[in-house]
Amino acid sequence: MLTEPIALQRRRHKDMTAEEPKKTRSTAQKAVIRSALESEKRFVSAQQLHRTLEDQGHTVGLATVYRQLNALSESGHADSITIAEKQLFRACAQDEHHHHLVCENCGKAVEIEPPSEDWMSTTARVHGFEVTRHVFEIFGLCAECAASAQSR
Repeated sequence: MLTEPIALQRRRHKDMTAEEPKKTRSTAQKAVIRSALESEKRFVSAQQLHRTLEDQGHTVGLATVYRQLNALSESGHADSITIAEKQLFRACAQDEHHHHLVCENCGKAVEIEPPSEDWMSTTARVHGFEVTRHVFEIFGLCAECAASAQSR
C-alpha cells in the first residue's frame, strides 16, 4: 500500500480545513455592536457605545466598534452625523433616504420631512448649482435639554 509523504498529507489537510467556513469572534462582535446600536434611541459616538458594551460585560475593542459602526453606516444600516467634530451613529428603521431633527446635547433624534425636492432644485438652480445629493439635518436642543439649560 502506497502512502503519501507526511508533508503532502499536511498540505492536503490544511487545504481542506481552509475551505471550511469559520465562525469568528469578529462576527459575534459585529452582532453585539449592531444589537447595541439598535437598542439606542439617540445618536451615539463609538466611545459611548463602547462604554455601553463594556457595562454589559462584552469584551470588544474600541477600534472594532469604530470599524463596525463605519461599516454599518457605509452599508446603509446606520445613519452617521457629525456634531462638534464628533461622529455619531444611529440605527434607523427606514431603509430609504431620510432626515433628522437632532439634540446637540443628548443626541436624541426625530425623523422629519425635509423641504420639497422642488424647493431644493429651485434654490440650487437660482445659485447656478445642479443638485447631485443632499444632506438635511436640523440641530438644536430637545425639550428636556432646553429645560435643563434654563434651570441652571
